[in-house]
Amino acid sequence: MAEKVGKGLGKCPLLQRTLPAREERIHMTTVVWFKRDLRTRDHAPLVAAASLGEPVIPLYVIEDDYWQLPDTSGRQWAFIRDSLDDLDRQLRKAGSQLLVIRGSVTDALKKLQARQGIDRIFCHQETGGHWTFERDRAVIGWCSENQVEFREWNQFGVVRRLSDRDVWDRAWTELMRQPVLEAPTAIPTSDTLKTDWAADNGQGFEVPDSCPDRQKGGSARGEKLLESFLDRRCVGYQYNISSPNTAVRACSRLSPHIAYGTVSLREIYQEAKATGNHRNTLPRKKKSLTSFRSRLHWHCHFIQKLEDEPELEFRAMHREMEALKTGPNDSERLQRWQEGQTGWPLVDASMRALAHSGWINFRMRAMLMAIASYQLWLHWRDPALHLARLFTDFEPGIHYSQTQMQSGLTGINALRIYNPVLQSQKLDPEGEFIRRWIPELAGVPSEMIHTPWLMTPAQKERYGGNTYIAPVCDHEQAARVARKAVGDFRKQSVSRAETDRVLQRHGSRKGPIQKRPAVPGKRKPDGEPGNSQLSLFE
Repeated sequence: MAEKVGKGLGKCPLLQRTLPAREERIHMTTVVWFKRDLRTRDHAPLVAAASLGEPVIPLYVIEDDYWQLPDTSGRQWAFIRDSLDDLDRQLRKAGSQLLVIRGSVTDALKKLQARQGIDRIFCHQETGGHWTFERDRAVIGWCSENQVEFREWNQFGVVRRLSDRDVWDRAWTELMRQPVLEAPTAIPTSDTLKTDWAADNGQGFEVPDSCPDRQKGGSARGEKLLESFLDRRCVGYQYNISSPNTAVRACSRLSPHIAYGTVSLREIYQEAKATGNHRNTLPRKKKSLTSFRSRLHWHCHFIQKLEDEPELEFRAMHREMEALKTGPNDSERLQRWQEGQTGWPLVDASMRALAHSGWINFRMRAMLMAIASYQLWLHWRDPALHLARLFTDFEPGIHYSQTQMQSGLTGINALRIYNPVLQSQKLDPEGEFIRRWIPELAGVPSEMIHTPWLMTPAQKERYGGNTYIAPVCDHEQAARVARKAVGDFRKQSVSRAETDRVLQRHGSRKGPIQKRPAVPGKRKPDGEPGNSQLSLFE
């Protein structure tokens, strides 16, 4: 992955001097470390630091090693780059600015310690992958060794060191009800930010990627999206988010802004609730916003799974299900799926659209993962990593929990094996989405476009479609084989004890579990949504 990071990139110059020993300094300096929280409004660490009346250094660190991980990509960095520019603009309004340093976080802190001396580090908690977890541990260790106070705040409804899943829902609700914090109007400035050392500000860092139609980042754009969604686009939300034709406008499109914290989840929730409860809001709009708010709840519910069990990044949630598929994946099938060349039009159109824009609606995401897992019989990890790289709004907690759910690896959810033809006929009946992304089928009539492999040679000659690839396999036969294989494996190799463990740790509920499924996957456990109900990425 080393080729992902561009060459010839500027580095922040080394520090030339140090200030007197800490005990001789008059002021105490606080570093506000920004991670996936690129905003000033409803930012508790920044508000707390500004209120102390002591110098504040707003810091973002570009971590080279992070951008070489297999689930990161240039489209994600480009969104962050936009957001950093906007964050700096917000900070300058309050008399400060953003310091961007390239390297490891601990090295950045060492440089700041040598330059000015730092006394506190304030930041939000982050539920990321294994790499960010180890990075945070290293930062905490450095703080302990250097007598620097380290303090974290909860950013949204994920509870660190949750002792009992039964109390999670109440904790989430209490956090969402707390007042949204206004952005500081004045942030005490550090001398470090007044020097030319801050001038480079991370310019020149690149992660190559091609995503012509990706969403732009920044709080200003996020707030504008929220406003347009609550004002008019939300009407009919729950009905229009499934089809790729209507979802582009019907979905809030806030997912990357939530993922990188340019707008806080609490602000979105409270604004949606206030709009829905307004006396002049029509019933249809109220219902749509209630549906939208439920997705915000499920957002945190799924991230909590990774918080509680970080190993989900690498292995199946139901540990015994990891043995369902062994050996290397079929490389040709994997490549055809990745390139949008499976021969199933809606599947290929969805993959090509996602590669082009960095976004596709949840139903299509679920279908892509399910097709890879069942009809193509691929181990979940390779497809999960590929999709992660394509998602501008990549959120590790949601992503790894959901890819496993769509692959049938939770042991507590019913299988959802998508029929690519029926989905195509239902969600894109006229073939509008398919024609846009598969020009090979541009001239094929609507009644034939969902199954172009059934066209006669004469029909292909008349309408086109000769250049579109034949299906990788018979999807119906492959689905039957997969369903039987999973069913047989569950009967022979899955224990009740492990299923109960998964349900106890990760099952959704508002109180203690009263019932448990007698057969793994036979029914949805208490409150766990079916795939058709869940639209976490909208």
